[in-house]
Amino acid sequence: MPYRADRIENLLNEGVRDKVYPGAVWAVSDSGGVRATGATGVLDPDEPDVRMRPDTVFDAASLTKILAVWSSIGALWEDGVLDLDAPLGTFWDEVTGRPLGAVTAHQLLTHTAGLPLRAQLKSLYGTDPAGIRRGVLHEVLNRPPGEAVEYTDRAALILGYLAEHLSGLPLDQLSEARTWRPLGMNTTRFGPLPTNLAARCAPTELDQDTGTHLKGTAHDFSARLLCGVCGIAGTFTVLDDLAIFLRYMLDLTMAPTRAGFGAEWTAHSLIVQTGDLQPKRGLFWHPAPGTTADQDVWVHYGFTGTGMWISPSQDRWAVLLTNKLYYTRDRQPLTDVRNAFCQEAFA
Repeated sequence: MPYRADRIENLLNEGVRDKVYPGAVWAVSDSGGVRATGATGVLDPDEPDVRMRPDTVFDAASLTKILAVWSSIGALWEDGVLDLDAPLGTFWDEVTGRPLGAVTAHQLLTHTAGLPLRAQLKSLYGTDPAGIRRGVLHEVLNRPPGEAVEYTDRAALILGYLAEHLSGLPLDQLSEARTWRPLGMNTTRFGPLPTNLAARCAPTELDQDTGTHLKGTAHDFSARLLCGVCGIAGTFTVLDDLAIFLRYMLDLTMAPTRAGFGAEWTAHSLIVQTGDLQPKRGLFWHPAPGTTADQDVWVHYGFTGTGMWISPSQDRWAVLLTNKLYYTRDRQPLTDVRNAFCQEAFA
């Protein structure tokens, strides 16, 4: 492979020294398996003797959108249960006659549905999960569907509700049954985590109510409001599980029991689906910043400091897991590290 592992190690060590994150775990590989991997820094700055390890559990944050929602929607699409281009109101009674009824699943997956840009669930809809669902599904649009690419967490929340409607299963059970357990992703799950897993979880944001950093409980307030399970965030995972997931995307023959989504869904997702609109989007994945179409690198990030990249044409994937949220909500320092990491991994 053209990248140098020592350059990645130096880059991530600098991030620890500069307090971009307490620690990091990473890997770069292909469909044949992990080619280079490492861990640096500490799990928790308050316990400097506890090092970051390859089996550290991370709050995946928005990687939930891929691990749970994208994979489940893909399974339903490949089953022939979901037509991505059909207006939701033509088959989903909850949104029939509502503004959302004119939107398609394809528009939700490309962030072109014209949804309100912020979730703000509690302030808008209260704390009852049923009331939140009703409010989100009945909300007016921000603009006409298909007019612009505007990222919003609501898209994943709605698609999670849609997956539940079509499958008859809660999102956590659907994800486990169709993706995580068939692939052998045995640690990945929605939180809150049981005690044994929480003990090796990287802490994230300071909880103002308790004065301690969240550990084993999702940092995302929407996920906590919805009892830990929603399309926006809430999953926890480890490096090995993400390696299985990404390797499966590159080589659909490697799973003992094939997961619900397959090669057709992966190929359909990792191409530009937004025409001339900017920024370019696939289906929930987007081109990695600083890369070209010829490099064919797609990425998805999590706000806690997680990220994963995949390039089918290069037969390569990469994962970088950090708990940057321990220090700050400022995105730029980690953005710089992510971009440099991607360049080393896919040069």
